[in-house]
Amino acid sequence: MGLLNRLLVAYVAVSAAAVCVAQDAPPTGPKSDAKYAPYPELDFPNRVFFGDTHLHTSYSTDAGMFGNTLGPDAAYRFAKGETVTSSTGVPARLHRPLDFLVVADHAENLGLAPLIEESDQRLLASKWGKQVHDLTKAGKPDEAYAMWGSAIAERKDPLTGIEGLVASMWQRITKAAEEHNNPGLFTALIGFEWTSSPDGSNLHRVVVFRDDKPRADKIIPLSAYDSEDPEDLWRWMADYEEKVGGRVLAIPHNGNLSNGLMFDSVTFTDRKPLDRNYAERRARWEPMYEVTQIKGDGETHPLLSPNDEFADFEIWDKGSFGAAKEKDMLPREYAREALKQGLAYQEKLGANPYKFGMIGSTDSHTSLATTGEDNFFGKATAVEPSSDPIRFEEKITGYLPDPKGRDYAIRHYQASASGLAAVWARENTREALWDAMARREVYATTGTRPLVRVFAGFGFTKDDLNRSDFAQHGYDNGVPMGRELKRSDKAPTFLVRALRDPDGANLDRIQMVKGWLDSGGKTHERIYDIAVSDGRKIGADGRANQAVGNTVDPNDATYTNAIGDPFLQAYWKDPEFDARQNAFYYVRVLEIPTPRWTTYDAKYFGLKRPKDVPASIQERAYTSPIWYNP
Repeated sequence: MGLLNRLLVAYVAVSAAAVCVAQDAPPTGPKSDAKYAPYPELDFPNRVFFGDTHLHTSYSTDAGMFGNTLGPDAAYRFAKGETVTSSTGVPARLHRPLDFLVVADHAENLGLAPLIEESDQRLLASKWGKQVHDLTKAGKPDEAYAMWGSAIAERKDPLTGIEGLVASMWQRITKAAEEHNNPGLFTALIGFEWTSSPDGSNLHRVVVFRDDKPRADKIIPLSAYDSEDPEDLWRWMADYEEKVGGRVLAIPHNGNLSNGLMFDSVTFTDRKPLDRNYAERRARWEPMYEVTQIKGDGETHPLLSPNDEFADFEIWDKGSFGAAKEKDMLPREYAREALKQGLAYQEKLGANPYKFGMIGSTDSHTSLATTGEDNFFGKATAVEPSSDPIRFEEKITGYLPDPKGRDYAIRHYQASASGLAAVWARENTREALWDAMARREVYATTGTRPLVRVFAGFGFTKDDLNRSDFAQHGYDNGVPMGRELKRSDKAPTFLVRALRDPDGANLDRIQMVKGWLDSGGKTHERIYDIAVSDGRKIGADGRANQAVGNTVDPNDATYTNAIGDPFLQAYWKDPEFDARQNAFYYVRVLEIPTPRWTTYDAKYFGLKRPKDVPASIQERAYTSPIWYNP
């Protein structure tokens, strides 16, 4: 991109940003000499904060025993914009710092790798602990890790009964969070990952606290050694809130690797049909779903959404950590299908277990939260940036033999440089961010930072798009993303604004994704293009049939913003609304094509670009749904 083009793009982006910022400004009025704030009533969320709710450090055994030497302190420093030397000796720095971070290390034998490195006497007093210590120190970490993997598979904690071991490592994590938390500037939320993996099926949840260190230190994290049943996790969370007086929520992720268990129609242990009590508790404790991350995108699948030409995006559908994929698992693995099934449960039970907002995060095991396609440090330390072919070819899943002889391995070149959680809040504090997550006023991005805002109501007009008090009007007369519309005989109307990432690509289009339940109990979905760039036309069918184009040069790993628009907005009214039908609506924003991380790597490291991943992708954002329940 030439200098003149960059200057023009910067000018357009700044101009568009001014328009977008104006949406939250109060209407212009007469000057006042008052010595107090003239708009104290403006108590709505007026800022977007971008962060990662799912990052692993050396305190996670599957990171620390595979070469990650960076603990929570380094993870926070990197997220805040400092230069950090990676575990492979590479200087690493974010072009733009994050606003918040959750260090979410695995609860199972939390901190084992640092304990080995420090030759902790409590660890060495255990026969098993001394064995893994000695193997690691002898240069045989793979054998030590295999011992740990066997313990995980058997669900027998080899270090149980060592007083204070887990608590001491947990308190190191909470200490790092406390030291780096800087209200108003950077938020370090306390959390951990509960790693339920029955037979290799992913039922993992990241647990996030609203609280500070003194409260969080009163517990030790629940692990999969204790239980693999999500309902037991919810009981643990309820017990924490009751006894400690804190607040906590859980975020499931990677349904695409769950072998159909993530959004199952029966309970985990008893295998009984879901009832109202289950539905209410799941919605209460799990208000968000991590829909996109390094291990693939989980919005939908081409076989589930055959009429969605953008569905085939960063799909991982070969298998999980334990078995090859069967097609009948897919409907219970993806977010859009789960949202549709949630409508059926709402009708049947009077409660919706799958009433979740959507966020993205990384699940990186490098301690480095990177989502830039041109600055992707990979899933794990072994595949950090280099010219070594392992960067592309290392297996992530598919280690166990398949009975049918299928190759279901997913290799690192198929990893996705994704994602981020975007949170609408008043301020950058633990309380404000956590509260926004709990009310689902959040959206997912695949790693870029577009600004997206959605309001739904029954009386909005097209002129409302240009109001100087856009946000205030939206809150006063409708609901934001993540909320619910009550019954009305009028069709809902929507106001949507999207501003491109100022350091990224222009926008292709804004889409409305609708799901509904008909009178016969069957679920449906439909996608509407509601704003498109470059003056393209939207047809009577609600779709723009002309693609935005593609400026990517795969050989040079470049693109230009000669296509697309920096800012799009839309007023939309549901043309097929039926007041009797349960429905949901969420917005998907697509950027113009840009080089995939493998394209950048092939260019800069001289690697051969993999054939079965695209040279370019369209980064995107998914907002939390807005539900209509009659």
